[in-house]
Amino acid sequence: MSTEDKNGFFSKFKATLNHTRTKLGDGIAELVLRQKGISDEFLEDVETQMLTADIGIEATTEIIENLRKKMKRKDLVDPSKFMLHLKSEMIGILKPCEQKLEVTENTKPFVILVVGVNGVGKTTTIGKLANLYREEGKKVMLAAGDTFRAAAIEQLQVWGDKNGIPVVSQNIGADSASVIYDAYQSAKAKEIDVLIADTAGRIHTKDNLMNELEKIGRVLKNQDQRLPDEVILIIDSTTGQNALSQVASFRGSIPVSGIILTKLDGSTKGGIALGLARKFRIPFRFLGVGEQIEDLLAFKSTDFVEALFPDNND
Repeated sequence: MSTEDKNGFFSKFKATLNHTRTKLGDGIAELVLRQKGISDEFLEDVETQMLTADIGIEATTEIIENLRKKMKRKDLVDPSKFMLHLKSEMIGILKPCEQKLEVTENTKPFVILVVGVNGVGKTTTIGKLANLYREEGKKVMLAAGDTFRAAAIEQLQVWGDKNGIPVVSQNIGADSASVIYDAYQSAKAKEIDVLIADTAGRIHTKDNLMNELEKIGRVLKNQDQRLPDEVILIIDSTTGQNALSQVASFRGSIPVSGIILTKLDGSTKGGIALGLARKFRIPFRFLGVGEQIEDLLAFKSTDFVEALFPDNND
């Protein structure tokens, strides 16, 4: 990637997190400007600012305690260096979740199961993923496994027709596991590289819907024990702390191996990424940063943290 491309990428990333930056980074920057030294009272104010940005209790407590230890060791005394230390702590929490999704060439089809609650942007994100892999030269197929919503089936079919990507579907109300089974058999016969399967929007507190998700997992494993190759949980970043209970519930039904955070461009709660990283250590595969087909960015922990704060405050 050229320097110009990198700058453009970061500018878009920073613009995406504008709402969260206003709530978190700008507030902390103002606190720093008023300080002549680092004190417990100052750290308590920073802690409050972090909690209001939905970073969460566990991640916030860890960061503040580490900063307090640095303060007591005299490693942190200059307010002008505070942002450097704070960013370093945040990157330390997020870095383990910076893992690219590798689509292996020797497993055809590579099966990606996309799950999440209603309204998080699953179907839209599937379109973005399909476009990404198609542009990489891979043969892609979609499975319309959300059989509860006619609009979801239609949306995938229209998008597939428009972009030359086959979509396997059945009638509204059909068994979701059956649709995904048929899609897998078709993808295997046609030597498809990547099969992306949509699922119905689960309400994570409804056991019967989560049981159906378990059934899909069993049906795939009956075809090949490695399946699914990836289970991506879509999280709407505007839900804030509720995202933690969503991840916990879905992990109880199916092995979630990746997360995509959506709607970051309209959220003040982008700090939830830190809370999720601290609690679950599940990789963030991508970030949804807009409505356009190309608005899916790879997660970079350093870029994410830098975008949370205003420029020139280090």
